[in-house]
Amino acid sequence: MALWTMILRKMANNKWLQLNLWIGLTVCVALFSSLPLYSEAILQRTLLKEVQSVQHEENVYPGYIRMSTTVSAAQIDDKTITAIQRADRFVQSIPERMGLVALSFYQQRSTQRMKVYGADASDQEKQSQKAAGSIKSHSSIEKHVRIVDGRLPIVRTDGVMEALVTEKFLIAVKRDLGKELIAESPEKDKFRVVPVGIMETDPTANLYLPFLTNEDSDGFIIPYEQFESEFVLGGKTRLSSLEWKFALDYEKLTVDTIDEFVQADKEIRRYFRGRIGVDEINIPSAAIIAGYMDKQDKLDIMMLSLYAPVMLMLAFYLYMAANLIIDRQKTEISVLRSRGASRFQIMMAYTLEGLFLGLSALAVGPFLGIAFTKVLGASNGFLAFVERSALDVSLSSDAYKVAAAAVAAAIILILIPAFMATRVSIVSHKQQAARLNKPTFWHKTGLDVVLVAVSVYLLYNFNKRQDDLQRLGLDSDSLQLDPLLFFMPSLFALGGGLLLLRIYPWVIRLVYHAGRKWWLPALYNTLVQISRSSGQYQTIKLFLIMTVATGLFSANAARTINDNMESKIQYAVGADIALTTRWQSSASPAIYGSSGQPVQADNGISQTKRVQYTEPSFVPFQELEGVEASAKVFKKETARYTAASSGVNGTTALYGIDTMDFGSTAWMKSGLLEYPINSYLNLLATNAKAVLISRSLAEKAKVKPGDTMRISWDGLDQAPFVVYGIIDYWPSWNPLAGEDGEKQEKPYLVVGHLGTIQNRLAIEPYEVWMKLKEGVSSQVIYDQLENEKLSITNLRDATQELIQSKNDPFRLAINGVMTLGFVISMLVSFFGFLLFWILTLSGRTLQYGVLRAMGLPFSQMIGMLASEQLLTSGAAVFLGVMIGNSISALFVPLFEMSFATSDQVPPFEIIHQLSDYVQLYGIVGFMLTAGLLILGYRLSRIRIAQALKLGEE
Repeated sequence: MALWTMILRKMANNKWLQLNLWIGLTVCVALFSSLPLYSEAILQRTLLKEVQSVQHEENVYPGYIRMSTTVSAAQIDDKTITAIQRADRFVQSIPERMGLVALSFYQQRSTQRMKVYGADASDQEKQSQKAAGSIKSHSSIEKHVRIVDGRLPIVRTDGVMEALVTEKFLIAVKRDLGKELIAESPEKDKFRVVPVGIMETDPTANLYLPFLTNEDSDGFIIPYEQFESEFVLGGKTRLSSLEWKFALDYEKLTVDTIDEFVQADKEIRRYFRGRIGVDEINIPSAAIIAGYMDKQDKLDIMMLSLYAPVMLMLAFYLYMAANLIIDRQKTEISVLRSRGASRFQIMMAYTLEGLFLGLSALAVGPFLGIAFTKVLGASNGFLAFVERSALDVSLSSDAYKVAAAAVAAAIILILIPAFMATRVSIVSHKQQAARLNKPTFWHKTGLDVVLVAVSVYLLYNFNKRQDDLQRLGLDSDSLQLDPLLFFMPSLFALGGGLLLLRIYPWVIRLVYHAGRKWWLPALYNTLVQISRSSGQYQTIKLFLIMTVATGLFSANAARTINDNMESKIQYAVGADIALTTRWQSSASPAIYGSSGQPVQADNGISQTKRVQYTEPSFVPFQELEGVEASAKVFKKETARYTAASSGVNGTTALYGIDTMDFGSTAWMKSGLLEYPINSYLNLLATNAKAVLISRSLAEKAKVKPGDTMRISWDGLDQAPFVVYGIIDYWPSWNPLAGEDGEKQEKPYLVVGHLGTIQNRLAIEPYEVWMKLKEGVSSQVIYDQLENEKLSITNLRDATQELIQSKNDPFRLAINGVMTLGFVISMLVSFFGFLLFWILTLSGRTLQYGVLRAMGLPFSQMIGMLASEQLLTSGAAVFLGVMIGNSISALFVPLFEMSFATSDQVPPFEIIHQLSDYVQLYGIVGFMLTAGLLILGYRLSRIRIAQALKLGEE
């Protein structure tokens, strides 16, 4: 009890220090707990979104499962009956195996196909009748169809089966409802069937699992119980197929149950493989869900690597706060040691104190982690947020496990200064207090040089790997961002900061000696204080260096990744929307052989007649509401060229444009061309025969501006064009070779006037490019295209592709964690900065009191404090900017490896955004200004008499 009393009193005496330490612990817990929370939440959201895409792509419910099998047995024996019954029981267990609830289910059985004719049919009619169908059953037919005419069938005992049929089948058998029909099997078994109802699909009956009668319209549907007794158990004829269908509640699928789903999928396929007959399993969502098992592991590694710099910052903050607290209590610790207290007893007291703070942080931190996770989910870029639907976040055991581990590690970290302090006696403590400029541990051990050397070595390896990828033309699409890309800059920032801090005291001494005859008393005192107590400022300076450096790197890395991904999409599309429409033509329908390949018509005589196209009206696209500009863009990838000067010929891509419309519509990143794209368009507009050619074509054909080229394609005479300019890039054109690198010939391009190409060569289908007005959504355009009944054959929407890219869990993680890390680093830096300087000011109360007593004006006292901050904190910020720019220049280019080397167009570019620097400098400036005002206020409240009395005591 006495120990707890002492601990509580000690904490009360240092309440502001303890509060800072608790804040650091709480943020640490929140950050670590948000790691599994975010990983699970974002994967959960993207998992459901991708599973939902099945409905758009395959027009089936995302939770759809279909299992079917043929029945290979020629006769239904006991073995076959047992196998069917076991299969039924296995199917019923599937929802439980997958961990999901069945929203709808039905099973179907069918016999072999039989010849169907009227019971009153004559021999001639029987012979001429072509109608055929099977007898089927449906486990819940009344819930899936609508009775158009007649009624539902019932089980009869007179040997006649009542059935539902479709109107199409009833017409085929040429009989009315209520008329008896005969179904005759190949074995000449005859079954009497009476159609009593005409059915059709009821779209409102079962939204999850509709029964489409038009897909299986031939045959009779009899009551399920009757089918089981007559054909499954009775074995009256051969069975053809068995089918089971589920609609599972996919929205209940979680990342934690993915393993169950994937395992169940494997078990289903393994169970039905050849057990009864030839099986067919259709689970459309299976491939998407299975892919998330690997994606979760990669995202966890990615998140951990992204969090590494922030974790390092928090570790520094906790160590600094604990060290400052212990520094104030070293005298107390040394007194306790001199009076007989053991190191174990002292460490026990600090351990209990740490446990108290840790448990209280553990109680609050995970809830703050939920807030962090929601911030991550709302990120749309670096320091950019959107009103995206909130992540569904709930605390889990994994979050508490990670948080508890973080608390344990943090407690060990903050106990290190206490453990070191227990080794110090009163005498050695006084000696250490007088020698604040002695080398630190990391400088004595050369840790700064080691860290810089390791990071440079890793940088060398990454650069070598990137050169190999570019030289070989390998596609690195399969590579995710390497975790070391985020960890290496932190190592370099830490090592570089320590290395500069090794040199910085010598710079201060040089400044001191250079102007010691002219310095004002305040600046003179500051230079002496800093040069003699350099070790006192090491922690705060390193803390600020790390904050500023990692903040700049995070900003530049996030901007670079986002900009390059977005530019790649916009360049590939060429405009906001690019689409193609169906053109009427004179082409004959293709004839396909048994192999599925098209064959020649007219008895093998090839047709040389060119296909003639009728150009549809372009006016409807120009009149769409919300479209700012539209353009026709003709593309012919297999045009042929001949250079008049050199005679070189070959194949090239040919683009045809209207210069005015194209300039108003197309998207082009600045800096890709030697001159702005509008300058090239203006040049092109001066001559109807003018063309622009790619540099690759100019080099191969030895063509220069002013030369003539002849262009055509199959079945056309060549037309002359004049080269007016040479270009390296053009919207939607990829100038890079394919995956074979040097082995593949470079792409070539010719850009000319669409009107000239159509007049001199031919009119063929072109793309329609559209630029939307600001704030207009793509759905507005889609609705108008549908209302106008425009036949769209292909469409690419840059806006939707950008949204899909931004919703990628890996990109969300990068933007969210870097933004959150930057904000947390700035906040922690502010608290750490105030904590250090307030304690420093409190520790030098006597010094300031003596200076005031000696007559030093208060203005010079403030100047002394400001110059001390400028030469320590300000210098640290300056060094942080230097290191931040250095690691950005060294390490951000490595992110190019995460982009495909074969289609990264525009080329990878490092992005520095001025607003990021303004925000960083603004935050740091506010921190220094607020700190100076707070310290000045506290300095103004120092009472000289109390300070001198404190010195006497």
